[in-house]
Amino acid sequence: MSDYRPPVDEMQALLFDVLGFEDEEIDQETCAAILDEASKLASEVLAPLNWDGDQFGAKLDDGVVTTAPGFKEAYSQYCESGWNAVPFDPEYGGQGLPYGMAFPVQEMWQGANMSFGLCPLLTQGAVEAISHHGSDEQKAKYLPKLISGEWTGTMNLTEPGAGSDLGLIRTKAVKDGDKYKIHGQKIFITHGEHDMTENIIHLVLARIEGAPEDVKGISLFIVPKILDENRRNGVKCIGLEHKLGIHASPTCTMEFDGAEAYLVGRANAGLKYMFTMMNNARLSVALQGVAIAERAYQHALNYANERIQGKDFASGERTVIANHADVKRMLTSMKSQVLAGRAIVYRAALALDQNQQDFVDVLTPLAKAWCTDMSVDVASLGVQVHGGMGFVEETGAAQYYRDARILPIYEGTNGIQAMDLVFRKTLRDNGAAVRAFIAELKEMISSEHQAVFAKQFEALEEATQLILEKGAAGHLDFVEAMATPYLKGFAIIAGAAFLSKATENDVLKDNAAIFISNHLPYANAHFEVAMKGSADLI
Repeated sequence: MSDYRPPVDEMQALLFDVLGFEDEEIDQETCAAILDEASKLASEVLAPLNWDGDQFGAKLDDGVVTTAPGFKEAYSQYCESGWNAVPFDPEYGGQGLPYGMAFPVQEMWQGANMSFGLCPLLTQGAVEAISHHGSDEQKAKYLPKLISGEWTGTMNLTEPGAGSDLGLIRTKAVKDGDKYKIHGQKIFITHGEHDMTENIIHLVLARIEGAPEDVKGISLFIVPKILDENRRNGVKCIGLEHKLGIHASPTCTMEFDGAEAYLVGRANAGLKYMFTMMNNARLSVALQGVAIAERAYQHALNYANERIQGKDFASGERTVIANHADVKRMLTSMKSQVLAGRAIVYRAALALDQNQQDFVDVLTPLAKAWCTDMSVDVASLGVQVHGGMGFVEETGAAQYYRDARILPIYEGTNGIQAMDLVFRKTLRDNGAAVRAFIAELKEMISSEHQAVFAKQFEALEEATQLILEKGAAGHLDFVEAMATPYLKGFAIIAGAAFLSKATENDVLKDNAAIFISNHLPYANAHFEVAMKGSADLI
């Protein structure tokens, strides 16, 4: 298997020179030191476990899940080095670094070993939910150990009869003094059970007896695997999913049999609270898309530079396939899309740091949907670069394709992200936040690129106006039909706009220029479909 080397120079150039990252305590030298140190753990410890983890998978025996060889030891090293605490509140043991710094670091874990990286990803979501909505007592009890990594967290939403429609949740919560008892079953729970930590803190959506139907009657609960005095709680893994990819990440069916639980915040406000965790996770999944695409690109590039096939037209000598124009096309397409995706996600990180909530709201569905679709496309091109050797498992290219395929599905399918963009983020405020974001994108375009972007922005604004008109007229089916192509076109323009300045940077300029010249033109096609093709769907 090829080595993974985090693109530290590119990450830093994008942050400082293109997106304008600023922090009183983190200059470029400090940033480089942090990224270099993280890169060592990613490339030397986590990446070598990726292939074996995929082949071994996670194993279940009588409710006990054993992770792939080396995962437990790697997790201990990860926590002992303080990496789990990077973005969190120092009051509870975090390092308090901004998300602009945390995202590049976290990209490395996902690129090195996505199955491993899923565990701290879910823990981060649990930390965010408890930080924002938990009581002082809950924060004091759970946050220090979640932030240190001594405990991990999960998100328990989905049930056999309730997927995207959470109003169908049937898991029950029965009042028992100052706590509750949870009864029910949850499926697709990432790292719901594992052997890397002594305790797992489950955040569970359930319906209190007598609560209103639909989403208005859902509450959020903390359900520890291990209770005080080392008592085992009534929660158990009863099955592991056999999946297309991410084999080393245990995806569990969890049974709650009178499990002791503690209400978070107010009763019946659980969905609102869970969205804190879900929105955080959606940006993290977007980051996973960038990371796995980068890994697939590096793998394909290494192979293309070694595989000898065909002859050079000029010399007549046999040559490596990296020198063939069509392979170059695939490789440059892969790399330029990765860079655009990274720019989108890192800009979202800066918006989080700057409390630009409207921008975070718009960027979240754009990032989650486009970056994850992109990851599948890029990983597929990686297989194509390998030719027949990409279709067999021994080269490793297929694993990235298999692993990437979950990303457009979990944490809200990309169709749901598109509907979130048009209904919640566009119609909600009559397009104010979206238009403000478009205005920012326009300001980022260099004078050299103004003409290149003009038609794209015109189409984006026309499509946005049509969504507003159809929404105001009550034609919500038409708005829904527009959603996915509208998001795709919007995201391409955003990625290209962020990269406009990157064409002036020595590290980034070539790939930035390729994205603008080779991918930006597709935005107009998506808007054409959104505005004219949507009628065929209703």
